[in-house]
Parts: sequence; C-alpha cells; structure tokens
Amino acid sequence: RQAAARPATLGRRLAARLLDTVVLGAVTAAAAVPLGMKALDHIDAKIEAAKLSGETVTVWLLDGTTSVHLGIVLAVLLLGGVLLEVLPTVKWGRTLGKRLMGIEVRDIEAHEAPEFGAALRRWLVYSVPGLLVVGVVGVLWCLFDKPWRQCWHDKAAHTFVAAA
Repeated sequence: RQAAARPATLGRRLAARLLDTVVLGAVTAAAAVPLGMKALDHIDAKIEAAKLSGETVTVWLLDGTTSVHLGIVLAVLLLGGVLLEVLPTVKWGRTLGKRLMGIEVRDIEAHEAPEFGAALRRWLVYSVPGLLVVGVVGVLWCLFDKPWRQCWHDKAAHTFVAAA
C-alpha cells in the first residue's frame, strides 16, 4: 500500500473540498438562517424602541440574545465539522466529497486513515485560518510542497491526500 501511494491530483482535491464545503455550509445554514432572522428581528425591535424613546441611545448589535444565536451557529458549525469531516476521515479515510472524487486522507507514515486527534487537528488547522482568510496560503502551500503535496492542515496532522 505504501509503495503504491501517490498524491491525489490538485483538481480532485479542490473538487472534493468544494463538495464538502457545500454540504457543511448547507447544514450550518439550516441553523444560521432561522437564528439570523430572529437576531435581525431582535435588533430591529431594539432600534424601534430606541426611536420611540426620543432619546439618543446606543443600540448594541451584539447582546445577550444575539450572542446566544451566534454561539448556536458556531456550535452547529463545529459539530457539523466533526460529524461530516473528522469522523468520516477517521472511519474511512475520506469525506463524502473525497469519496466522490476517489481520493482519501492517509497518515504520512502508516498510510492508513488518521486517528481522531490527527483528523480533528487537520480540520481545525484548515477551518480556523480559513475563516481568517490567511488559510488561503495554507491551502496553496500544496502547490509547492514535495513530494506529498501537503497543505498546512496535512502537515499539522502528518497526513497526505492520496489517489484511492
């Protein structure tokens, strides 16, 4: 298995990542849209109450109500990431997108699916910098990395993405 291992093509990796992102985005949006609407209604009510008071007041967008909504959305994103990214990577070495693209994540040394800690670290190192936009550099890193074409999240987890 080690002798036959070769890095997956960048096109397949990108397509798999896009598919996985759409699935996780849809799950997160299912929670975010209704909670976002409630948060907007809450903020509108606060603004309307401020207008009716006739006084100049500060209306905070982030308060006890809106922060709870935001916290729930972040919790759904984290739970979704664990259920849709981390656990399938541990169990099968692949997410839905990777399965459809015929690629898999392997431990760089054992060439088996990574353990839970490594898969979680891999997803977090991909996701957190990605939210901060600096993640683009980490993802583009695989364009220049030799021989396994590892991105930062692969390096952090000691994994690589292989053609299945």
